[in-house]
Amino acid sequence: MLRQLAFAAVTALLLAAAAAQSAQNGDFVAGVEDLPLMPGLSQVEAASTVFDAPTGRIVEAFAAGPVTREQVLAFYAETLPQLGWTAERPGRFRREGEELRLEFLGGEDELTVRFTLAPD
Repeated sequence: MLRQLAFAAVTALLLAAAAAQSAQNGDFVAGVEDLPLMPGLSQVEAASTVFDAPTGRIVEAFAAGPVTREQVLAFYAETLPQLGWTAERPGRFRREGEELRLEFLGGEDELTVRFTLAPD
């Protein structure tokens, strides 16, 4: 039990450090200025769309890399609450009238993450 708690604490610290490093490097998801891009992911620039409407912004961005779905979910579950997002369930967050969804495409060697931000 103590070993599991220590592992969880170390994992949380590593994720927080990775988020801080990502923010320091200026690596953010395209179109969302305060959504850090997880280390190991790279933007898929040509696939991103940003649309500002009177009802709010709509962003669809993609990033890909040699990471697992579980790593992505753990990174954003740890990082996003520090930025004011509330987790509704894995891969779905809300903040100030906006919903952020993370969806996953691809296989084991290269995972693509679709970030969708839209008004509630």
